[in-house]
Amino acid sequence: MKRLGFVGIIVDDREKCSGVVNDILSQFSELILARTGLPNAKGNTSIITLVIDATTNELGDLTGKLGSVPGVSVKSGLAKR
Repeated sequence: MKRLGFVGIIVDDREKCSGVVNDILSQFSELILARTGLPNAKGNTSIITLVIDATTNELGDLTGKLGSVPGVSVKSGLAKR
């Protein structure tokens, strides 16, 4: 069952990781309802927030791929219903 949720992404090395992160987000674009980004929020760090509509498995796939990228931190949550 799909539920609304969020994904918070912090990219510590924007120059090195942004291409990989954008490729992953493109792979999961059907889950993403909204995306907001603050490039270069502090130094070479970026923050991206996503609003998603996904199953638990889909969210796990997305966050697992993002979290495996060196220099990327991910936190997420889904609504209870």
